[in-house]
Amino acid sequence: MPGQPASVSRSTRPAIHIRTHCPQRRGPGCSARAGSRTLVGMLTGLVFGLVGVLAGAGARVLVGRLRRGARVPPPWCELVLGGLWAAVGWCWAASVLPPVWLPLLLGLGWLGVAAGAVDLACRRLPDALTLPALPAALALCVPLGAPAIGRALLAAGVLFGAHLAVRLVAPGALGAGDVKLAATPGAALGAVSWPALPVGVGLAAVLTALVALVALAVGRLGPGGTVPHGPAMLASTWLVVTVAALGPAAGVGGAAA
Repeated sequence: MPGQPASVSRSTRPAIHIRTHCPQRRGPGCSARAGSRTLVGMLTGLVFGLVGVLAGAGARVLVGRLRRGARVPPPWCELVLGGLWAAVGWCWAASVLPPVWLPLLLGLGWLGVAAGAVDLACRRLPDALTLPALPAALALCVPLGAPAIGRALLAAGVLFGAHLAVRLVAPGALGAGDVKLAATPGAALGAVSWPALPVGVGLAAVLTALVALVALAVGRLGPGGTVPHGPAMLASTWLVVTVAALGPAAGVGGAAA
């Protein structure tokens, strides 16, 4: 104000305090909590992995007893499913995976190991696995909410119809088992979002092509030969769903529209 010293005017201004946080300055309590969360995540992943090993053993025994199954030597099913379930369990314990995705990811992992093992061993996909897989996948989508279930139903029909059309036009491109299986990946991808559908289909095609190139390079596949497409369908579906579940919008309504 006029007539007052500048120092008085400056003294009436509100002080602004800026608090800075230094990541290096953490108290012992913060470090203890971080260590506790890490330990819990490791233990949870271990428990999920052990249960996955048991589930993998069950899948191996089951496919060996199916009429059109396959005898798979241990411990491939156990190791693969144990690793998948351990990763899912650790992500859930670390709070980076919303719990609504747990049933679908665990179920897709089991189906991928069981059906993929038979397809790789005998080049076929048993009806005993592919036909019940669709209603099971839809049931596992229930925690994601009604919109996700609606998309899953429609996407299952879309992907089944697309694979059926390819089978009718070019019978050598896809097997009948691939067509029956297609509805299940379609349901899982549709539960994520509509854009996930072409991403999963494209990734499956890329994986199958890569396997064929490797098989040709090592002499395991002759000219004009084919490789199973079912394992690539299931693997790509699991990967796309996992990436979506770990995304920033995964916990909003269960899935993206």
